[in-house]
Amino acid sequence: MISSGEEELLDYDSRIDITRDTCPMTFVRTRLALDRMAPGQVLLVEMRGAEPVRNVPRTAVEQGHEVLSQDEAGDGLVRLWLRRGG
Repeated sequence: MISSGEEELLDYDSRIDITRDTCPMTFVRTRLALDRMAPGQVLLVEMRGAEPVRNVPRTAVEQGHEVLSQDEAGDGLVRLWLRRGG
């Protein structure tokens, strides 16, 4: 995992905004985005709220993906970088 302060340097191949979605759609949209990507590519997920912040990274790891970094960008926005598993 990348340490705090380095997040601005992380590149990504695709980005989704799930800030207006509610569970279970938060991970459904994340999973669909990951499914469209090649193994090793990076997805940036922008989200808000305790439930997606808790569940999206956990479920992604359970599905074989890697959490690279997660940070709070202000105003409740959380950014999550996921590397698609193979």
